[in-house]
Amino acid sequence: MITNNLVCNCTMKPSPKILMGYKNSSFLARCHHTLTMSMFNNSTTCGLNLHLNTMQCPFHVREFGRIMHGSQQVFGLLPSSFGQSNSIGLSATRSTKRGVSATAGIDFKFKSRDFSSSVETYENINGKMVYVKDGMNVAEERVDNDEDSVAGEEVSGLEADAENKNSENVQEGEKVEEEETEVEKEAWKLLQEALVTYCDNPVGTVAANDSEDQQALNYDQVFIRDFIPSALAFLLKGENEIVKNFLLHTLQLQSWEKTVDCYSPGQGLMPASFKVKIMKVEGKSEEVLDPDFGESAIGRVAPVDSGLWWIILLQAYGKISGDYGLQERLDVQTGLKMILNLCLTDGFDMFPSLLVTDGSCMIDRRMGIHGHPLEIQALFYSALRSAREMVAADENSKNLVGEINNRLSALSFHIREYYWMDVQKMNEIYRYKTEEYSLDATNKFNIYPDQIPLWLIDWVPKNGGYLLGNLQPAHMDFRFFMLGNLWSIVSSLGTPKQNDAILNLIEANWDDLVGEMPLKICYPALEHHEWRIITGSDPKNTPWSYHNGGSWPTLLWQFTLACMKMNRTELAEKAIALAEKRLPRDSWPEYYDTRTAKFIGKQARLYQTWTLAGFLASKMLLKNPNLASLLCWDEDFEILENCICLLHKSGRAKCSRVAAKYQILV
Repeated sequence: MITNNLVCNCTMKPSPKILMGYKNSSFLARCHHTLTMSMFNNSTTCGLNLHLNTMQCPFHVREFGRIMHGSQQVFGLLPSSFGQSNSIGLSATRSTKRGVSATAGIDFKFKSRDFSSSVETYENINGKMVYVKDGMNVAEERVDNDEDSVAGEEVSGLEADAENKNSENVQEGEKVEEEETEVEKEAWKLLQEALVTYCDNPVGTVAANDSEDQQALNYDQVFIRDFIPSALAFLLKGENEIVKNFLLHTLQLQSWEKTVDCYSPGQGLMPASFKVKIMKVEGKSEEVLDPDFGESAIGRVAPVDSGLWWIILLQAYGKISGDYGLQERLDVQTGLKMILNLCLTDGFDMFPSLLVTDGSCMIDRRMGIHGHPLEIQALFYSALRSAREMVAADENSKNLVGEINNRLSALSFHIREYYWMDVQKMNEIYRYKTEEYSLDATNKFNIYPDQIPLWLIDWVPKNGGYLLGNLQPAHMDFRFFMLGNLWSIVSSLGTPKQNDAILNLIEANWDDLVGEMPLKICYPALEHHEWRIITGSDPKNTPWSYHNGGSWPTLLWQFTLACMKMNRTELAEKAIALAEKRLPRDSWPEYYDTRTAKFIGKQARLYQTWTLAGFLASKMLLKNPNLASLLCWDEDFEILENCICLLHKSGRAKCSRVAAKYQILV
């Protein structure tokens, strides 16, 4: 055993730029190590003691060949009522042994230790004799607890029933495998080829794997936002280890030194991407991880969405895999709180929405989204809801949880009330008076009615609506941004009526937002003088190309999830059918150009990983609706009822919610 000690002061970031990974040593590993952190005299100095077994390489994983070609469907065997999310009406308690004890009328018991070995038992549960094999209830009969002889006679019958049900499960698994189309098989093969390994273990997927690409730029790196659909595909396939590896490695990168021109951003910032490199260390070739926090990115923009996606994925991993121990680890809790503290830091802003620069999310080039873009707000809201469920309940976290609750309440109201746009709201803006100086002002942001674009008047259907792309003083961005609106549905940032109206609008404007390939990243495109002024004449973001009205197939999985949540699955199936016909023929491009997505993008990389992963995730979500429901958030009335105004006794400020006209609670 070798003991490695690392002591660092959190206010002085560690200086090493790259972290080395040795095959006989595991700094990042979970292999036989314990992690302890201690605080000294209320300072931010922390000590880490890692006891490592040098005979083992970190992150032992199963053979990945069976990810793509194996016929085992892990989750196909689970009961349809299996769930671990209190957001979908299934309440579940977690024991110290990671068992799940359902309390919503579910007549089975499941323990994680039973899942790893073949165990056959008979249990009397709620007056039923249940035959349990491999940790799962496969047969049950009503019995009389006092008549042992009757129960004994029924056991033999239960064994036969269990064998029949196991046979049926195998047949069902084979049926699912047979129903997997050739396109899906090709996508899985390509996804496997895109895997990136570190110390012989998978840690992510490259952004694109185009062998004919002469200028890779940063498409050969593992991006946090790009890996999300790949992670979901792996989780839904039952292969969880790669997602766990990814979460832990990116967590370790969080605390590294990151500077641009001798200035460092706040603690908690997650990298945009990382790359595995080979370096000479003491005459030996060793693998190292080299992260990019934006200091090498085009435009030098910090990736605000990376930390938000990391939190969302962390919760998704726990819900789908059942491994809640990961999010309870001390290092994970520390990293989670660092991201939250960075996002919840007080500033000069008067609004609960996050203030960011242009290019700090999926739209990572200048597109006029600086300020409070909807995409960031929707991800921020989701991350806060996820974090609230994962932050350890202790004395040190009470204040943080309180801040999260207050921010959720304020952000929910702010977006629902001021970002919503439908025919009625448009007419109200059309009649706005300006230059109002009052606490009771109707036009609170001093929006000028002439800002309403002519195309919008006839574009919004009577039963439809959407959330604005951005809102700032004297400025409304009336463009429709797909990701922000879809994730507002998934996270319940919008009201149920608003969520349904968003899908109504997409359906009514199918030719504009879907066309020949789903889905438009934003609509409409900036053209002429607007394009020159707002994008700076960006040659990549020309009208109806790339981020400026281009069509991105990776958005398919978010669209599918939103449709499934709102019971509009037929829309998702229609979009997936379009993609399935064309994507393999076009070699899985990154994006499409023109108003109707007729052409492959002029600078689009082929074999783009999140394109094929988004397609696979969409197909698997449709096949696993119970698992899909774990990834959505339901309406939380506690958030709506919580208002910080109730905590103030001063009567100077009037609570704006009392006078709100569009706030819908049901």
